[in-house]
Amino acid sequence: MTRKGNAVIPNAHYSKGYSEHIKTWFNQPMRKRRRLRTRVLKARQIAPKPVGGLLRPIIRCPTFRYHTKVRAGRGFSLAELKATGINKKVAPTIGIAVDHRRRNCSVEGLQGNVQRLKLYKSKLILFPRKAGKPKEGDSPEAELKMATQLEGKVLMPPKRTKRTLKARAITPQERKRSVYKAMRMARSHKRVFGIQKKKAAERAEAAANTKPRK
Repeated sequence: MTRKGNAVIPNAHYSKGYSEHIKTWFNQPMRKRRRLRTRVLKARQIAPKPVGGLLRPIIRCPTFRYHTKVRAGRGFSLAELKATGINKKVAPTIGIAVDHRRRNCSVEGLQGNVQRLKLYKSKLILFPRKAGKPKEGDSPEAELKMATQLEGKVLMPPKRTKRTLKARAITPQERKRSVYKAMRMARSHKRVFGIQKKKAAERAEAAANTKPRK
């Protein structure tokens, strides 16, 4: 092993006291078993609740780079709960996450999460707080016997659909059109839109003030 230039040839003595500079990972298999045992115990403690926890909304990732991807968000907005008819204080008690700071920026996202809540309500099985003393809104006993614990990291995970475009021939109109020029013109129009609007207003005002010739 040599270095560039006129320098001291490295002669590192890495074999001296190597055990003080390395980190072993011999406990990895047992840690794996311990994590599995912890997950199983947690699932038994919260049964028959889903292992994945609370129901989360489907949102789009921020920024232009990732806005085509969907993932599970922090909680449903108050507008989504109101459209579904669920009280914001009752929602966490039936397994629905709530985020009072979140705002809906699109109608499609609002409608999608509302449908997600309605689907969850249709499949929801509510156990009474006290066994044998059901209250209004609790599921009947026949449904309680059919209840099973849902597994998975995320409750009702989002379905990622990938759109594939079929290959086709390029049309003559597309060959004549330049996308680069169209983008440059659109950018230019956006930049000078205010100036052009101001000049047009000044011309209209000047034309209105000028007296017609006799």
